[in-house]
Amino acid sequence: MPTRKSADAIALLKADHRHVEDLFEKAGKARGDRKQALVRKICTELAIHTMIEEEIFYPCCKGQIEDEDVLDEAYVEHDGAKVLIAELLQSDPDAEFFDAKVKVLSEMIKHHVKEEERRAEGLFAQARKAGLDVDQLGEMLMARKQALMKAVEEGRDLPAPHTRSYTGHTLIQDAPVAVAT
Repeated sequence: MPTRKSADAIALLKADHRHVEDLFEKAGKARGDRKQALVRKICTELAIHTMIEEEIFYPCCKGQIEDEDVLDEAYVEHDGAKVLIAELLQSDPDAEFFDAKVKVLSEMIKHHVKEEERRAEGLFAQARKAGLDVDQLGEMLMARKQALMKAVEEGRDLPAPHTRSYTGHTLIQDAPVAVAT
């Protein structure tokens, strides 16, 4: 991971992406307690990553980048991930749908990363093109990330996630669809 002095915002966020990709790969091979620990680590890393992007990086992009649809899509993708993260944190590896939720979260994150990192049209490329001060943003992102990581290390809970794009729904929890005989 980049050091505090050398990390621009985009390098920091990309390093987070690579780290989580590695954790997903390890979790895919793990079982039992090891898998649960890796999934908890993934969820923590993603929760912190979404917070620093939504609190700092995305607001700085608003009104500055060429295609703000990618920013709206990023918020929606984050909100979908937050739902799965909340589900996984309240579950264990033997629970029904646990592995499926991990797999779907991994696929969602891969898609999200691809969208942010696309060479010409991606959010990161647009931020650079818009002339955002990625060095200053990197300092801000790193400071917030370190504060959140310290809270986790001290056993404190992270702030509850916020949803920005999921509204107006009433969901009813039901049993899985039974297999037809």
